[in-house]
Amino acid sequence: MSDSEEEESPDRQLKLVVLGDGTAGKTSLATRFAQETFGKQYKQTIGLDFYLKRIILPGNLNVTLQVWDVGGQTIGGKMLDKYIYGAQGILLVYDITNCQSFENLEDWYNAVKKVTEESEMQPLVALVGNKIDLEHMRTVKVDKHQRFCQENNFSSHFVSAKTGDSVFLCFQRIAADILGIKLNKAEMEQSQHVVRAEIVNYPEEDNQHHNTSSCQSKVCSMQ
Repeated sequence: MSDSEEEESPDRQLKLVVLGDGTAGKTSLATRFAQETFGKQYKQTIGLDFYLKRIILPGNLNVTLQVWDVGGQTIGGKMLDKYIYGAQGILLVYDITNCQSFENLEDWYNAVKKVTEESEMQPLVALVGNKIDLEHMRTVKVDKHQRFCQENNFSSHFVSAKTGDSVFLCFQRIAADILGIKLNKAEMEQSQHVVRAEIVNYPEEDNQHHNTSSCQSKVCSMQ
């Protein structure tokens, strides 16, 4: 690339649309990436939330990511086509502890295909398993995730919006893939944010408690 070309386009813009069920943690993922925060209270996204974040990719390339966080209830709505239109990247997000959120991605992906089937430029689609901080409660097996990726040529990502684990790396990899930029191992490791973990000691009787539903609700209330 010549100097004059670099001056003409110092900043690339990419539209990334985040799709998935309402409880998959899409907003938490978007805010963790764009604002580096995590809200403990669940608040349903109505329609659309919009975030902007600038990142720098190898070659000193400035890229502004427009992150469109689409509300889970828009799956049957008239606006979904408009939200998806023109996206260079689609993030299909599910909760690894919720099988239904994974199964429903088929419907979301069908909506994407309907909008993009006649488009010259096909968006890059990424499958994102969220809530890896709850690995012990996983119900969607990794091989099921990988099979869905292979069948549809998705890129594969696992993140925790709560702890921030791999969130920046996920968006960085997606942007780099769209622009055809290779990230080396050192660059990927550098983008892994150090996360401060909180160790919680539950009372002994809780460890011996076998009532799964009450145990689950205690954990889920923190999501």
